[in-house]
Amino acid sequence: MLLLAVVCGVGVGNVYFPQAISPLLASGLHLRPAAAAAIVTTTQLGYGVGLFALVPLGDRIRHRRLIVGLLVVTGLALLAAASAPDVDVLLAAGALVGVSTVVAPVVGPMAAGLVSERRRGAVSGALLSGSLGGMLLSRALGGPLSQWLGWRAGYLAMAALTIACAALALRVLPATQPTTGQRYPALLAQSFAALVEEPELRRSIWYQATVFAAFNVVWTAVALLLTGPVYRFGTSAVGLLALVNAATMVSTPMAGRWADRRGPDAVNLAAMLGVLGAATVLMYGGRGGAGGVAALVAGSLLLDVAMQAGMAANQVRNYRLRPQARSRLNTAYMTCAYVGGAVGSWLGAQTYGRFGWIGACVLAALLAGAALIRHLLWLRSRRCRGLTLDR
Repeated sequence: MLLLAVVCGVGVGNVYFPQAISPLLASGLHLRPAAAAAIVTTTQLGYGVGLFALVPLGDRIRHRRLIVGLLVVTGLALLAAASAPDVDVLLAAGALVGVSTVVAPVVGPMAAGLVSERRRGAVSGALLSGSLGGMLLSRALGGPLSQWLGWRAGYLAMAALTIACAALALRVLPATQPTTGQRYPALLAQSFAALVEEPELRRSIWYQATVFAAFNVVWTAVALLLTGPVYRFGTSAVGLLALVNAATMVSTPMAGRWADRRGPDAVNLAAMLGVLGAATVLMYGGRGGAGGVAALVAGSLLLDVAMQAGMAANQVRNYRLRPQARSRLNTAYMTCAYVGGAVGSWLGAQTYGRFGWIGACVLAALLAGAALIRHLLWLRSRRCRGLTLDR
């Protein structure tokens, strides 16, 4: 399980470390900040494509073979990005990194099949903690490393880590058996069908897509805020802010265990309220100074805790639906959620450019509010159904 958590961390880190170095990409390739942010968005959109196109293969191909293959392709794509002579090549390499670095959503269903149902929340929380660690450390280390040695050094470091994980996974991962022999088109079709047939899956998707979009709005805008005229920090400041939030690695497994005991809906509600509270606190970060830094630290920590807790709750709900098709269900869930996150990254850059930091925080609050309204409507409908049955 420790190896699986590390693999998840490296896979997710490949998607998010460009957020911390986007100002360096802009200066190194002579781009406008919005154009550099497009590299981050392209990688995340590629991740969405990979979620849809490759994750269903987790039900069809032995997990060890699939995971090792994805890690090798990702490592080669990162090497191509590190040697990119211009922005077009970097965009193409970044897209391939996003498409292939989908090991975390392959690992999740695999791990869920290795443990009993009463432990799935705890295991999901542990794997999400590993993913979060990769997200935070890639920002925390990628920013300073790229500032000292140039933006290409960040891509080279991630390539080395990814290839090392491939070698370790080939040696250590357990052998598993596919749960279906269906052909590839049928696997993709069943992911679409699950969206129609499983209302609980659609609910999980809406919750995560909106909350994750809010999360990416903030993290895209905060890099621009910290390196802009309000603070005038280097990109290492973005990494340090992310590193402060490493405390979330402890809270995420706790959220998974809470979902095992109390059910995922209670955790979802707390997560949505947490994002709303985080957006309010983060608004004060635009004032600058020591008080602004304190607001950014507190607000971003609350935001990260809430987003990861909601993810753990949604996965507990999803893994209960169809045990023989967990990868296909995870495909539908993760694809929609991460497309929402990629849209959030784009909206974060655009909103910050037009309305500043306050505008980005308001947008994050509106997205969390959309999730909360959907959840309250569901609670009301369930209460009404219960009253009807009682009568």
